[in-house]
Amino acid sequence: MTTFGAGIRLAVTTLSVLPATPADRAPDRADARVAMSVAPAIGGLIGLIAGAIGVSLLALGTTSLVAAAVAVGAGALLTRGLHLDGLADTADGLGSYGGRDRALEIMRKPDVGPFGVATLVLVLVVQVAAASAILGRAWWVALAGIVAAFATGRVAIALGCRRGVPAARPEGLGALVAGTVGRFALAVSVVATAVVAMIATPGELWAGPVAVVVGLAAAWGLRRHAVRRLGGVTGDVLGAMCEVSATVTYVVLSM
Repeated sequence: MTTFGAGIRLAVTTLSVLPATPADRAPDRADARVAMSVAPAIGGLIGLIAGAIGVSLLALGTTSLVAAAVAVGAGALLTRGLHLDGLADTADGLGSYGGRDRALEIMRKPDVGPFGVATLVLVLVVQVAAASAILGRAWWVALAGIVAAFATGRVAIALGCRRGVPAARPEGLGALVAGTVGRFALAVSVVATAVVAMIATPGELWAGPVAVVVGLAAAWGLRRHAVRRLGGVTGDVLGAMCEVSATVTYVVLSM
């Protein structure tokens, strides 16, 4: 399999619920570069499905709150809850008083602690509330808003994998993908996502790109703190960056 094909396969199986199939070789960093570079497109597609579900429920007569809850839930199911799990683990690790090694040990554990639970509840409530406001608009505006939020979350993953950003561990997903995404691929993703966000704010076209930038700024702040505290990024940190960025984008778009 070519590097491009292997990278697309890695992106789809890592970022969505689609199961991995036996490969002719283990993915390498060249595959990871392709996978993380196309992550925003995968996120946009998942957002399109989740948004279509929400818009369809509204058309069938449900309230915007119910439609938003189902849309956000559909997004979690379509990603196996992977990014939400990363968010909870990162919150537990960074919320601990231990040093780097202790924080990484906490993040490895399969259970979720109080910081993780509180963070998950807060993020999901905010996402549903903001998505409800967005779904109260014209269907095509609402759909673009949800797609933009999902895509921005995956641009945040690419941002976390930008060249020069180290991995916190020598093994795991973080070590495979850290430092693989170049500036050009990241810039293309940001511009494309900003254009979609402009569709979500037809009355004030500047507001869509602002929502994307603010969402990415929140992810950048989290990445900077994680690098300072942990020495680099992990797969959990990338998942947390995704959810934080998407949540902030939802909030700004809902205003």
